[in-house]
Amino acid sequence: MRETESIAAGAREYTRPNLTDVNSLRPGPFNICIMNAEWRTLAARTVPRYTSYPTAPHFTSAIGPKVAAGWLAGQTDESTLSLYIHVPYCEQLCRYCGCHTKMVRRRGPIETYTDRLVDEITTVGAAMRGKVVYIHFGGGTPSILAPEGLHRVSAALNASFDLSVVREHAIELDPRRMTEALVNALASTGVNRASLGVQEFSAHVQEAIGRIQPYEVVADAVGALRRAGVGKIAFDLMYGLPRQTARDAQRTAELAASLRPQRIALFGYAHVPWFKPHQRLIDEASLPGTQARLEQAEISRGTLIALGYIPIGIDHFAWPDDELAEAARSKRLRRNFQGYTTDNADALIGLGASAIGRLPQGFLQNAVDIRSYSQAVQCGGIATAKGFALSQGDRLRARVIEDLMCYFEVDLDEIATEVQFEEDFQPELARLSPFVATGFVRIDGRRIAVTDEGRPFARIVASTFDSYLQTGQARHSAAV
Repeated sequence: MRETESIAAGAREYTRPNLTDVNSLRPGPFNICIMNAEWRTLAARTVPRYTSYPTAPHFTSAIGPKVAAGWLAGQTDESTLSLYIHVPYCEQLCRYCGCHTKMVRRRGPIETYTDRLVDEITTVGAAMRGKVVYIHFGGGTPSILAPEGLHRVSAALNASFDLSVVREHAIELDPRRMTEALVNALASTGVNRASLGVQEFSAHVQEAIGRIQPYEVVADAVGALRRAGVGKIAFDLMYGLPRQTARDAQRTAELAASLRPQRIALFGYAHVPWFKPHQRLIDEASLPGTQARLEQAEISRGTLIALGYIPIGIDHFAWPDDELAEAARSKRLRRNFQGYTTDNADALIGLGASAIGRLPQGFLQNAVDIRSYSQAVQCGGIATAKGFALSQGDRLRARVIEDLMCYFEVDLDEIATEVQFEEDFQPELARLSPFVATGFVRIDGRRIAVTDEGRPFARIVASTFDSYLQTGQARHSAAV
């Protein structure tokens, strides 16, 4: 019996929800905002997702390997570290994908990349101190390293960093590429959280995005992970996909919730064919318009809330007893390149091609091109190609934007006091007046709150405090 078959058979021992019961769920009704022409124009504006501030398009090559080495060496034995390992390969490229990844079918490039990852881990680990508290493998499809590659990278991490107090070891997975050997490797290397790319369960939408992945495939993957002891499960869902309807989005939310993941991320599809040429394979005429996207987002959100999930920020959901929900309640929530997180480490170290790190001094990004990255690492150097040195004003604005994105409110005076930097923000407050007039924002002195009706526009409200947005040439995704 092939490994994939044995996993499928074994996973069926895990109690799977009754699909008939799941399809009978009809949470609602939902209060869908019907946008007028002015609001539709607002929702169609393109703004960053603010997983960092300043955002990556503003990074500069003035921050290179020499600066990076100094920043890395600035950590102490008491510093807490978070490691992000990027694997830029997939066996098949999905049409909707916006990640730094490429398709590969041969093992050679993957094995060579594994060698370079091990080299970089060794070099960076020797350059710094501190204890690792979070590990996250992203991509691409990190599991493409295969069990032997994952074991090699894990051994390098153990040899180069202090992993004695790791709280979370997460990996992003493609449910279609699961084997028994892979699941066993994940468990044996310490993975305790798996994030599965689900996107949509409707067959006609899966066909349109080039990712055929029936519900049973995802259910089998979840069952296999749980039986192996990888008990923390997260799903990624999407709205705004080609041929997708509000009913599709609702049914997908219902089916996803039936598998009981502790966390669900709900992202709007970003159609950026000028940046990701493979997205040209998607028929633009089949993409839902702004009002339809809002309906899909709101009906998905309402469904997940009705089924017991707590909304976190603009696009995440968690069980009430999950660490993410607790962090939101206690105002300890953070937002980084993986989205909303409990990761409060002093430094985020990016490893792998295109990986971005954040240190107290600023941001560092490795070379995006795999060849350039490999050459830098193979020569024993640091692969940083660009970055951004943070000013005190940048830190202040970053806190304002992060609070708006995490909690939908911010006290400008409180943050300015914490950051020890004064700025009147009068131009920004004035630019918020149209949002106040529509009821999307309330301003009380220097305290700003996004109302429930205004939450779909939270990214636009946050962008008001982005002093770099108007100076760059970057193109971003639609706000809703």
